[in-house]
Amino acid sequence: MSSDTVDVTPPSGTTTTEAPPKAGRAAVAAAISTSLEWYDFFIYSTAAALVFNSTFFATGNEVVAAVNSFATVAVGFIARPIGGVLAGHFGDKVGRKPVLVAAVVLMAVATSLIGFVPNTEIVWLAPMILVTLRICQGLAVGAQWGGAVLLATENAPANRRGFFGSFAQLGVPIGVVLGNVVFLVITSTVAQDDFLSWGWRIPFWISLVMLPVAFAIHRYLEETPEFKKIAEKLDATPAVKKSPIIEVLRKNPGTVLLAAGSNAIGIIFFYTMITGSVQFVTTYLDVERSTVLTYILIACALQIPLVPLFGHLSDRFGRKLIFGLGTVAMTVWGIPMWLLIGGSGPDSVWPFAIAVIVGVIAMSFQTGTQGTLFSELFPPEVRFSGASLGYQISAIIGGFAPMVMVILIGGDPDNAWKVGALIAVSGALGLLCLLTIVRRYSNTETTEAGQA
Repeated sequence: MSSDTVDVTPPSGTTTTEAPPKAGRAAVAAAISTSLEWYDFFIYSTAAALVFNSTFFATGNEVVAAVNSFATVAVGFIARPIGGVLAGHFGDKVGRKPVLVAAVVLMAVATSLIGFVPNTEIVWLAPMILVTLRICQGLAVGAQWGGAVLLATENAPANRRGFFGSFAQLGVPIGVVLGNVVFLVITSTVAQDDFLSWGWRIPFWISLVMLPVAFAIHRYLEETPEFKKIAEKLDATPAVKKSPIIEVLRKNPGTVLLAAGSNAIGIIFFYTMITGSVQFVTTYLDVERSTVLTYILIACALQIPLVPLFGHLSDRFGRKLIFGLGTVAMTVWGIPMWLLIGGSGPDSVWPFAIAVIVGVIAMSFQTGTQGTLFSELFPPEVRFSGASLGYQISAIIGGFAPMVMVILIGGDPDNAWKVGALIAVSGALGLLCLLTIVRRYSNTETTEAGQA
């Protein structure tokens, strides 16, 4: 096998349209665990946009304070590939389920501890403590993605992997909705000074509910059939006990990079829209926090049924086609979206609402298909490592997007279009990578439709 050739053996599963009960349980478990993981990861980004610039990184310059605050957001994204590498190694060696359980526990502990970090004026090392816990969050979310996706897809029938795999992706909109609901309740019931002092900490303490979820996954879910076969092979043939991450980088480096490049626009699009726009309109356009969070909540709520819908359509028409339509939609919508965001104000919030609602629809094409698409690009014995690494490398790029957004705007709201231009450039790169995937790996999908 050449260094850029992939084993296209699909995940095993029944070829009937009837899903076994364990497929449904695995999909629900994946949706719940990822929803809580992303809730934890996203509330940090929201707090960074609304609070951390004044509680931990206050300076006399709004732009510098915002850059410093969003830099800690980016730190979590830098840690995500490391979490993906570690989880990939153990996920391909000891199992999908135990890695997912460990990731959920780590996220619950790290996020709840963030709620106890004192402000900088009380403890001067507070920013360092905050960054350390953010790194732990990044490790956790980097580990959980692959475990949740494979738990759902490897338990699903071959011709319904797109639909069941999309449940792991439901964590993205559900996590945002949960985070925004909590912040909306707190901001509407707590005075501004109290919110900056202690109110913002409540969403982080809530994350302790993840611990019972971790126990339930450990207690009631079985390991996937695909990994059971891998485990039998490892036990029977000691010679194949190699490092999965080394194997995937040796045999499939191009696949990893192409997956990362094709997914970068989705990460950039999402974080500039969900996190960056909050900082932009509340700082420069005097739009109320509660108003912004409400429209983002509505947009993400609309996305929840779209994710499994596009996952289902990928079973009918092919992963790459649906994923590609999402890339085109985000590329085309990037500049108009940010022109609308820049044209918003306290008396005209409708441009912001249109921008984010259309934005999440465009993004849903990719969100509903990326997990299954990436898992099908790698052979079973390195699937956790390969899919996780490709996804998390793209996350590094996207993690810096809010900070780059602040720099591009430079304190001048008229520069909002530049953020859209950044999205368009990343979209062109994504299309190039996706076309290469289509050309090289057109036979990786084995859905009933047989589409590439």
